[in-house]
Amino acid sequence: MTAAHPVQYISSLLLNERLWEVGRALVLLSTGWLCAHFLAALFLRLFSRKFSPHHLMLGKRAVFYVIFLFFMTSSLHELGFKLSVLMGAAGILTVAVGFASQTSASNLISGLFLLGEGSIALGDWIKVGETTGQILSIDLLSVKLQTVNNLYVRIPNETLIKSEVVNITRFPIRRLDVRFGVAYKEDISQVRATLFALADALPHSLDEPSPLLQVEEFAASSINLKFCIWVPREYYMDMLAIIHENIKKALDKAGIEMPFNQLVVHQANNPGIDHL
Repeated sequence: MTAAHPVQYISSLLLNERLWEVGRALVLLSTGWLCAHFLAALFLRLFSRKFSPHHLMLGKRAVFYVIFLFFMTSSLHELGFKLSVLMGAAGILTVAVGFASQTSASNLISGLFLLGEGSIALGDWIKVGETTGQILSIDLLSVKLQTVNNLYVRIPNETLIKSEVVNITRFPIRRLDVRFGVAYKEDISQVRATLFALADALPHSLDEPSPLLQVEEFAASSINLKFCIWVPREYYMDMLAIIHENIKKALDKAGIEMPFNQLVVHQANNPGIDHL
């Protein structure tokens, strides 16, 4: 082999049009990936104060995939693929996948309805059936939750559309209800004054809306009451942890009895019965 052979080989490689096509395709893919990431990050920066977190997340993904798909199509065109053929193949594939995965299509459509409705957002606490958790992500096929005991739950969008969904943290304040009973001998006005004074002393208890005490039932052993206070949603769990103990202490201090279940039996005097 002479020294001229390697030079001729390298020259033939440089003149190989197919090699240049592959190189240009790789450059387009790399550039598209970088541009897609940059524009997605720019989208977040520009619209972070205008859109909700889950709309930002979906918008970021949409920007990334649209930009990257454009560059990927250009790179395929450099390799000699015709766009019309690709679109036709994509259409046939879409129809086939649609028939094969009707559940996924239903979840996809349900996800679009969820996004348009805006009833839930990232960070909300929701209850679906027996599952309660905080929303980690809202995707086109499902919603991901983190439960209070740190479980990861995936709920299909179709289930959310068909089920009753309770958004626990939708509004800035929540009402905390406590049910208990007092003895029949107690003065309800005194109970009300005691509990309202407690509400004033509790942290995070709101003055407006004002606390509420309702008589719910005249039960066998007690008058059953419902005491309601309003708290900011971020302090709801903190207040729930201390409210029952504080109510018990306040009623004990005021001398108000919270009775056990009891049954009072009256025996009428009957001459026909011998009394022992």
